[in-house]
Amino acid sequence: MATSEYEYPHPAVTADAVLFSIRDGKLHMLLIERGDEPFRGSWAFPGGFIGIDEDLAAAVHRELAEETGISGVELEQFHTFGRPGRDPRERVITVAYLGVMADGGEEPRAADDAAAAAWLAIDALPDLAFDHNEMAETAFATLRQRIETSDIAMGFLGERFTVSDVQTVYEVIMGDQLDPDVFRDWLLGQGWLEQTGDYSDPD
Repeated sequence: MATSEYEYPHPAVTADAVLFSIRDGKLHMLLIERGDEPFRGSWAFPGGFIGIDEDLAAAVHRELAEETGISGVELEQFHTFGRPGRDPRERVITVAYLGVMADGGEEPRAADDAAAAAWLAIDALPDLAFDHNEMAETAFATLRQRIETSDIAMGFLGERFTVSDVQTVYEVIMGDQLDPDVFRDWLLGQGWLEQTGDYSDPD
């Protein structure tokens, strides 16, 4: 059945990726500088329109790879943004995905319709395109919720790390100093870690 035969108009759908990483002791977000209108020259999250026969998850991974060169990151849906007027081109609903990356991983390389791609500290974000400032706030709130109920914090670290490393991640995201003994007991009690028997060199 042709689209014109439907009683209601169909909105367009996009998929956006919000990636976090801790760099130089601060929480950062991966952003692209838009190379096309609307909002050309403004920063935004990587993403774009889904194909008519494309799965949402496939679309967000494709857009992330096309615009930043980053692939293989675990992404999970966290919110849908659909306020009318959020995109000046047409009625657009965005399904947003959240992920985390360790520092020292794959660095972004702008391509496709992105003029630039970079990690920007969340305490110094510019005015973003579309409603992406709202998206950033919602993603950060979601991250702070999930860090208390899942092992997402470990995604900020390499394959091997110490409890102290994990505590640093929590402190950066939550903005609070934590008691080391209390935190260690709580973390080990979650069953998220496998102890190796190795110890870090205090020097």
